[in-house]
Amino acid sequence: MLYGIAAATAALLLAAVLAAALRLPALRAGILDRRRQRPLPLLGGLAVVVVTCLVAGMGEWTRVAPLGQGVGRLLVVAAGVAGLGLVADVWRLRARVLVTGTAVAAAWVVPYDETGVPGGLLAIGWIVVATLAFKGLDHADGLAGTVGVVTAFGAGACAAAEVMDGLAVLLSVVAAALTGFLMHNWHPARVGLGACGSLFTGFVLSSSVVFTRAGYAIGPSAAVVFCLGAVAVADALLVVLARGVARRPLLRRGPDHLAHRMRWLGLTPQGSVVLLGAASFSSVLVGVLVHAGWTGDGAALWVAGAVLAVVLVLVLLRMPVQQPRRTASTQVSGSLRVRNG
Repeated sequence: MLYGIAAATAALLLAAVLAAALRLPALRAGILDRRRQRPLPLLGGLAVVVVTCLVAGMGEWTRVAPLGQGVGRLLVVAAGVAGLGLVADVWRLRARVLVTGTAVAAAWVVPYDETGVPGGLLAIGWIVVATLAFKGLDHADGLAGTVGVVTAFGAGACAAAEVMDGLAVLLSVVAAALTGFLMHNWHPARVGLGACGSLFTGFVLSSSVVFTRAGYAIGPSAAVVFCLGAVAVADALLVVLARGVARRPLLRRGPDHLAHRMRWLGLTPQGSVVLLGAASFSSVLVGVLVHAGWTGDGAALWVAGAVLAVVLVLVLLRMPVQQPRRTASTQVSGSLRVRNG
């Protein structure tokens, strides 16, 4: 208990310091998110990954808080997924590369002896979908970090209920590292999570939920994992349906995610994140209650119904998709191309 508190405190402070320290190198190296009105440095996710691996690995190395074989392998594989994300931050990678890499990584961490082969395949599919859906949450300042902290606490509670102490410690460290990162990512953000941090966080969270539900029936397990990832799933479903209705390419970026639509409805950037964070807390709480047996599996149907209703309403609103604002440099380069053409 005391080590968990000390580890979480250390992770929070180290992540806050390292995220600030990596901002300038990211600017100089050009590792930026250019989708926003101003370029945003993206090495904040690297700070979360390094701090999580350092603090959790120290507990394993000193044997003060051993992670266990499965959890230790999860951390190593998640670091590999983060490396793939870092490559995607520096050089643009195709979506199929991220999907394939995440699927291969998921195949290494699924506990097949408890899930069986059919359940293991379903677990791989869930980890891939949830990881990429969580990456999609990194479209607004503070959103991915906020949802990640809430989900990490929920998954940690499930792990504690299963007496999986090593996994609970890892999730508390992840939550603390994300909290330290959020000190610099709250609107207006000074550093971003990027694919490195979002893929790492999504992979650890989704895999951890699979670990805690391994050995349970598929139906109740599906209810729990859906509740813990409801906001990320809702965002991904909204994007797929909205772009399908508008007949726009699925993989083309655009301001049509949850936070974008919240702002279109009149909420401030901070208000939209707080609202989605509260929604995440509510769905995660239901998932924890279902996992602990304090409520029936039917409670997850209310979460699913709420997700479907919100997504359909936002799709039917047909929010106009605006083109990104052209910066002065873009206008100058465009005029030069016209002159040269």
